[in-house]
Order: sequence, then structure tokens, then C-alpha cells
Amino acid sequence: MSEPRVLSTDAAPDEAARVIEPARPKLLRGEDHDLCPGCGEPLAVRVLLEAIEALACEQRSIAVMGIGCYTALSTLIDVDSVQALHGRAPSLATGVKRMRPDSLVFTLQGDGDMASEGLQEVIHTAARGESVTCVMLNNGVFGETGGHMTATTVLGQRTKNTLEGRDASYHGHPIGMAEMLAPLGGSAYVARAAVYDARSVTAARRMLQRAFESQLAGEGFSFVEILTMCPTGWFIPTAEGPGYLDEVLGSVHGVGELKVRGELHEHPTEPEN
Repeated sequence: MSEPRVLSTDAAPDEAARVIEPARPKLLRGEDHDLCPGCGEPLAVRVLLEAIEALACEQRSIAVMGIGCYTALSTLIDVDSVQALHGRAPSLATGVKRMRPDSLVFTLQGDGDMASEGLQEVIHTAARGESVTCVMLNNGVFGETGGHMTATTVLGQRTKNTLEGRDASYHGHPIGMAEMLAPLGGSAYVARAAVYDARSVTAARRMLQRAFESQLAGEGFSFVEILTMCPTGWFIPTAEGPGYLDEVLGSVHGVGELKVRGELHEHPTEPEN
């Protein structure tokens, strides 16, 4: 990567600006999608592709797609992919990895797909220490089916079937996926990221890269949860999505690394540079 140019702002530039680096990851075929304005899932997928490219794994990566809004993005990513039944991506990824042990195998799922539809699949995959990486995009709603509550919806969060907010006495408590998977003996790397501002996006990229590095090193199961915006499912204006994500979901689902190289952290910590 070339060194950035620093231009003085004391006077007009002596030459026009020009693009000196690719505007998007090589593995991203296009940037036009049909997801709602303000959705955080395209951004999460973008940094995932950047992590793959940083490890030079473009030709050995295999995605196992869950079912959700993000599934539509599979046509935009230049990565071999397999479509799983609802919630079953971790088990399918297990089979792919056992047949193609030299590949970088990851699942791409939502909180509805992983935590509500197929919770047992990811738990057993982690407990066995399968050498795959499971990525969960968490916005606390079943976005594709209209914004219903999921297993990760936080208390007080308004969804299509919790119009007064999630009530613990009636709906139960939210499940912290990262906290559940981190103590399991087969998990080697567990982290939770977010994409509500530039700092969080940079950290998300580092976490994904570290998860993939853990898989390639044969350390065991790796998991990255990414908090993403869904203004439509949250019934809020698009511009308020990032702040809502940080203040509502982020206050419950803490961001940071929970387990690195098989060692649990007492509290989520920022990834090292």
C-alpha cells in the first residue's frame, strides 16, 4: 500500500484529487444492494472480505450462508459459498472443513438464524472445537420477516412483536452468544464487534482477521459477533441507527475480545493492533 499524501490546506491544491487505492475490496463485486437504508450488514460483510484479503485467502475461502437479510449479499461477494438450511450453517461448515481442511471456512448468520433457529448447532460445533469461524450479525430482530424479537433482543427493545419493549417476565432474558460460547473448551477465539462508527469498524476488521488467523493456526473454534444497525426493525429514523446500536444493544452486549488463544478474559477487551 502506498504512503498517503499529505496536502497543505493553506492554498488550493496544484493538481486534482485522484483515486490511488481500490475503492472497495477485490472480493466485493459491487456495492448496490436491496437492503434497507442504514442497514449495518453490508458494512460488516465488507470488513469481513477485507480481513480475508489481508490474509491472502481469496482462493481458499468458503462461506456457509445462513438465512436472513444478509443472504441477498451472497451474490455480491466473490467467495465460494454454500447455502444452509435455517440455523444449520455451523454443522454444514463442519462438513465442509473436514472435507477441505486447508480452506478458510466461515459461516455468515444473523441472530435470528443462529441464536433463535439453530442455537444447538453452534454450541456443539464450539464444544467439539471444530476448526471453523462462525460470524453472527446481531441486530436483535428477525429483519427479513418483519422485525420480530430474537433470542438476543435486549430488555426494553421494541420489535414488531414486543411493541412495548422486551419484558423479562413475559419474553425471557436475552442470550449473550459470545458469553455462552467463550467458556466452552473447544473455543479458541471469541469476540464481539460493532459497526456504528469508524473506530468500531476498524476493531471489527481486526477481530475477524484474528478469528481467521486462529482457524488457520488450528487452534480450534472461533466466533465473532458483530452488532449491526436495523433502523427499519427498530422503528427509528435511519440517522439514529448508529447511536441506538451503541446505546441500546451495545450497553448489554459488550464489545471486545472475550477469549484469545484459549484464554478467557474476565471482561471484553479491545483487540491488540
